[in-house]
Amino acid sequence: MRLSELNTGDKAIIVKVLGHGGFRKRIVEMGFIRGNMVEVLLNAPLRDPVKYRILGYEISLRREEAKMIEVMTQAEAKDFIPQNNQPLPDSSASDLHSTDDCDRITDDDALKQAAIRKRRTINVALVGNPNCGKTSLFNFASGAHEHVGNYSGVTVDAKEGHATFDGYNFNIVDLPGTYSLSAYSPEEMYVRKQLIEKTPDVIINVIDASNLERNLYLTTQLIDMNLKMVCALNMYDEMQDRGDTLDRNVLATLLGTPIVPTVFKSGKGVNTLFHVIINMYEGIDFMDKDGNILPNVARDIKQWHEHLDNNASDENHDEDFATGNKPLRSVARHIHVNHGQYIEKAIEAVQKTLKTDLQLRAKYSTRYIAIKLLENDKETWDMANNLPNAPSIRQAAVKAQAQIKDDVQTDSETAIMDAKYGFIRGALTEAGYKMGDKKGTYKVTHVIDALVTNRWLGFPLFFLLLFLMFQTTFTLGQFPMEWIESFVDWFAETLSAALPSGPLREMIVDGAIAGVGSVIVFLPQILILYFFISLMEDSGYMARAAFIMDKFMHHMGLHGKSFIPLIMGFGCNVPAIMATRTIESRRSRIVTMLIVPFMSCSARLPIYIMIVGTFFAPQWQAAVVVSLYSVGILVAIIMSRLFCRFVLRNDDTPFVMELPPYRFPTAKAIARHTWEKGYQYLKKMGGIILVASIVVWALGYFPINDSLDRQARQEQSFIGQIGKTIEPVFRPQGFTWKQDVSIIAGIGAKEIVASTLGVLYADDDSFADDDSLNNTTQDRYTTLRVKMEADGMTPVNAYAYLLFILLYFPCLATVAAVKAETGSWKWAGFLAVYTTATAWIISALFYRIAIMFV
Repeated sequence: MRLSELNTGDKAIIVKVLGHGGFRKRIVEMGFIRGNMVEVLLNAPLRDPVKYRILGYEISLRREEAKMIEVMTQAEAKDFIPQNNQPLPDSSASDLHSTDDCDRITDDDALKQAAIRKRRTINVALVGNPNCGKTSLFNFASGAHEHVGNYSGVTVDAKEGHATFDGYNFNIVDLPGTYSLSAYSPEEMYVRKQLIEKTPDVIINVIDASNLERNLYLTTQLIDMNLKMVCALNMYDEMQDRGDTLDRNVLATLLGTPIVPTVFKSGKGVNTLFHVIINMYEGIDFMDKDGNILPNVARDIKQWHEHLDNNASDENHDEDFATGNKPLRSVARHIHVNHGQYIEKAIEAVQKTLKTDLQLRAKYSTRYIAIKLLENDKETWDMANNLPNAPSIRQAAVKAQAQIKDDVQTDSETAIMDAKYGFIRGALTEAGYKMGDKKGTYKVTHVIDALVTNRWLGFPLFFLLLFLMFQTTFTLGQFPMEWIESFVDWFAETLSAALPSGPLREMIVDGAIAGVGSVIVFLPQILILYFFISLMEDSGYMARAAFIMDKFMHHMGLHGKSFIPLIMGFGCNVPAIMATRTIESRRSRIVTMLIVPFMSCSARLPIYIMIVGTFFAPQWQAAVVVSLYSVGILVAIIMSRLFCRFVLRNDDTPFVMELPPYRFPTAKAIARHTWEKGYQYLKKMGGIILVASIVVWALGYFPINDSLDRQARQEQSFIGQIGKTIEPVFRPQGFTWKQDVSIIAGIGAKEIVASTLGVLYADDDSFADDDSLNNTTQDRYTTLRVKMEADGMTPVNAYAYLLFILLYFPCLATVAAVKAETGSWKWAGFLAVYTTATAWIISALFYRIAIMFV
């Protein structure tokens, strides 16, 4: 609960002060610190401000300020007081009582215990560049407790998990990797929004030790935000292997934040990191200018150390308040990155105007906002334009930008960027940083790159890897697919035998089980595909694949990384859509999703085999199937160009992509990533397929007329009536109502199309199981052709039908995947409409032109 929510006369114990920077410092200095009792005395006539009593004196706060103070009331304390009134495992409990005097506990004592217990939950955000090892820390710390959250309205995801250490609970959020906090990409905007709107208690800034200068640029921006931060110098083992020299204590002092060396793959340094976080969380608000902390806070931390056995770390650290009232080296203090006298003067001028808004000061660092305004950050300008003193802010910022231009002869954004890198280089120089040459991180990388990006060998090796990936996927995956199919068939037969005949049994067996089974059966192939994708991503090869394919993809208006999802689309469109999340560019990501359905997935293959085997001579069958795949690729290229030119033309980021050093990922990491993505597939797609399958089954089952055979029942069903109703819509293609019915049935899943045609024409639904042409099935196709020709179908009509099946509405699972990845039904709906319209136009044009010559 927040202090602002209390009523007159209520009492509560302070848990923590949220707020920001100078606001938090002022509130803490006034006595609003953890464990103190606060009482609401009265409200002003207009209910704002409110008078409180704390530490024996009375003070007033506005409700906006009180909202930034977390408190605990008696009602809330019930969930945090141990059963049987046992003492809490922390220092404060020992001060209050022992098990021998439980009966003498006062309400205030118990409330204070509960508040301190609640305080021992620390919200931590992991922030860092891509490939810096954040996820390795997250997985190591959270173990099997993490879950993936697809946050609404964004196209990136963040992982949430929790860990426990020394009596504290850590809520950990692994934010997307980002190089900066500029309004440049969805990842940067998302990270910035999370840090501002859901201010974490402590930020772990993960720094790649192999590229300090670039990684520290993000660190300087986090310093500008004036948030509690600990830096984890990750991959420190590689730094030592190279023989790098760096005085971490000097660099930590210059940055004003602790720096802990870590190796997240092995867990080295994680205990120290969490130990420093706890000390910072508990002590930094209560330090004076000399680095001393309040005696009672230091006493609590020392007693906490003494009480717990699990307080040993794998190396000493300099920020341990438990050893005294003053840390060994006071590096945990807020600093200002010095941008030079001209820029600092401009920042100060803008900041002075911003400080007049007290609500802004409570939520943001005014220095950070001033810098972003000088950098012409669009999101910050939009926010500033909504402030009460917006005209004054605009005037001050524009004037300051002009002054910087006059003083340093460059625009303010470039000047600030140069100043930050100047500060970083100066700090590294003062810390004695020098890269060694014992073992170069990039030496092996350069040798491998000389091979895999070679002008003559790069493409053959890449396509060989793709061939192995898909060959393994569909060959090795075939065995577990058959096992799952057998299990689903056995389960369906068992239920069918156990349940009484009727609509309920038919719905469960033919609707629910058949529909969900059509999703589960692809899980082995998806797991194998994602195993290869995870291996390529974590090893660094995925970046090289995008690198060598970018020129070709650029002609389509896409990013090089779009090539992998498009290739995956030939297997299954659903994992292909999910794979687009590796593309940083929002435009390329969305356009890739929109054209992936034109890559003919494996579910369409039985339809091709059925129609091609029926209407085309054996010597032409392979060519016809290849032509369909070629048409899909051609349409994808054309639509991609059109989208990039007319729909998303002004929303792209340039090809700026890091080529990280090759690292062999651990088996545990690969297994975790593979299963996580497979689980997402089942979770997201299973529900909608279940509903769609039942709907399609119901439309094909009702109304019931047991006097008719299966074929006649299908014709008289609702879906048959719908097919006859929309028959005029497909008259330009020459489709029969039976073809129309199969098209509607295919909306749920493309596998249903072939079985629907088989039932309607030959009372045989086994055509959906055919994935190859052979002599044993040719007689069946001959019989089917006689029946189809009798209904008016011709080879021209058949090919137009195949074109429509190739291009029209993808399955519902694919549409659901697009919605999940974009966070909006807008793009999912657009995909469904435009693919169907494209299919209708192309199939109609082909049919009308072809019949003129045939």
